[in-house]
This record gives sequence, structure tokens and C-alpha cells, in this order.
Amino acid sequence: MEEPFGGPGGHPGVRGVLHRPEYSERRPDAFVLTHGAGSNCHAPLLVRLARAFADAGYLVLRYDLPFRQQHAKRPPAPVRAARDREGIAAAIEAVRPMAARVFAGGHSYGGRQTAMLAAEKPGVAAALLLLSYPLHAPDRPERRRTAFFPEWRVPALFVHGTADPFASIEELRDAISIVPARTEILPVEGAGHDLARAADLSAEILTRFHALIG
Repeated sequence: MEEPFGGPGGHPGVRGVLHRPEYSERRPDAFVLTHGAGSNCHAPLLVRLARAFADAGYLVLRYDLPFRQQHAKRPPAPVRAARDREGIAAAIEAVRPMAARVFAGGHSYGGRQTAMLAAEKPGVAAALLLLSYPLHAPDRPERRRTAFFPEWRVPALFVHGTADPFASIEELRDAISIVPARTEILPVEGAGHDLARAADLSAEILTRFHALIG
């Protein structure tokens, strides 16, 4: 079942779509997932993964970051990234009363900001699911976005295309070696940054995710 979630009457500052599992004997685990810099919570990748995860028994919230709530088309402004992390924290807290455990993540920019929040507040989520992590800008491999990696102590599964210009699998593997938490990479052969094929791998993503967190 899918329903609008958030808004002034419920959770101010949170706007998205909640996917409820059809049946659960107890409070389910939840995924709280957000989008990249050029998209929103209706991105096909998020929609397909949310539906597949809900079919597997998880509660899933796909939601818009604050920059997207403010502007329908504009990209995020670096000086306001902290506000986006506040929005991630608000979305997680909105779902927490409904879930046994909360897993957070997202695509590209949304995943990166979620990881930064988890480094700042290690207890904010039980584990992370990071789709197409943007390690560096295309053609700028020397400018890795890793300053916060030594403070990162939350387990994370990276789902990453082998043709992603924002990081090769080898670059990503080398970069996350300095993260003092359990990490794993699930390569998606031939996929680019949009990671379109990952939605077909939902069962494998869940299997690898739970093997990571134990």
C-alpha cells in the first residue's frame, strides 16, 4: 500500500510516499530513501526499489530533500547542504516510531548527504544503503569527497554501476578502506550513474544488505 506522507498536519518538513508491507506480524524494519541532485522522490529507481522492498515485508519511505521541496527544478546549493541533512534526520525520525530498525540511504547526492549525517550522528540509522555514491565529480578523480570517512561508523552497502563516471569500482573500494565500519560493494555490471538495472536486483540487494549487518 502506498500513501502520501508528511506535511504540516503530520510531519512538518517531510514530504514523500510511504510504502507499507501488506502483512507483518510485528513492527517491520524500514528503509528511508531519498533522491539525487537532479531528481525527486518519484525517481523510477526509488519507486521500483520501494515497491520491491515493501513486497519483501519492509516499510519504506521515499522522500524529497528540503532543496527539492523548495524548488521543483533547481539543483542543491552546497551552502545549504546542512539543511538537507536536517531533512534526512527529520524523515528518519518520522518513521522511527513505526519501525523495529531504520535503515537510511539514497541515490547519489541523497546517499552522500545521508552518509555525512550518519558520520555526524552515528545512531541516526542502523545501516546505510548507498546507490551510485558520488565519490568525485566526473573527470575529477583527484578531488575525492572523503573528508568525513574517518568518522563514519555505520555499516553500509554500496550499490554501484561498473560504468559510473562518478567513481570506478576500484576507486570506490580504495576510498572506503578508510571507513572504520563494515562496508561492502555490490557492483552492477554495465550500469551508469542512473543505476537503472539495480531495481531488478532488489532481492540480491536485500540479501547482501542483511549479510553485511548480521
